[in-house]
Amino acid sequence: MSDFKDKVVFITGGSRGIGRACALQFAKRGATIVINYAGNEAAATETVKLVTDLGCKAKALRFDVSNTEEVNKAIDDTVKEFTRIDVLVNNAGVAVDGLIMRFADADYSKTLDTNLKGAFNLIRAVSRPMMKQRAGVIINMTSIVGEMGNAGQAAYAASKAGLIGLTKAMAKELAPRNIRVNAVSPGFIETDMTTHIPEEAKKMMLQVTPLARLGKADEVAAATVFLASNDASYITGEVLKVNGGMYM
Repeated sequence: MSDFKDKVVFITGGSRGIGRACALQFAKRGATIVINYAGNEAAATETVKLVTDLGCKAKALRFDVSNTEEVNKAIDDTVKEFTRIDVLVNNAGVAVDGLIMRFADADYSKTLDTNLKGAFNLIRAVSRPMMKQRAGVIINMTSIVGEMGNAGQAAYAASKAGLIGLTKAMAKELAPRNIRVNAVSPGFIETDMTTHIPEEAKKMMLQVTPLARLGKADEVAAATVFLASNDASYITGEVLKVNGGMYM
């Protein structure tokens, strides 16, 4: 299980939920883990401890993914300390819901800045060391909502659909340097982001999900690790759905 021994994996939004699950699954395979977090230092510290308890190196960096200067510094500092970055998982995201006629400009900007511009910033920054290495893997965490849409989630859907376009463009642009770019598209997963969904709405979702249950963060992480592994060495520009069959 040491597929990622001597590899450095950088995960944004890595303190909780899917990001933490990804950190732990990569660590179980021997990777050095660097996570980004926005504000929950206690959760980030806990993730670092969970990784080091598995015998792997880990570090947490607090910065705003939408801030270009902070992103560039974080990537530069990581390369200086660990000499390389082999895998980038763009997982940081926010969801601000609301009907469009009452949706505030600030909420729209926050959603796009974090979910889409943030991923763009990280890809641009990490592409430099990956090009020098002539190797690397980038995985963007999109969403079923970015594929099928959802009422009351215009900004979130737009940001996640944009990530799919960004994934495909970067896959073509970076392939000559042996850098693969893919996306994972989770359905409704048991995380902090879905705890606020009313029970009646959850029941409706399960009725249209062939596997009839919410997904687990570990199931999304397993798909992410697969795409980053040598087992997926001929896969780039793809969107891997992890949604229980809700959208095919």
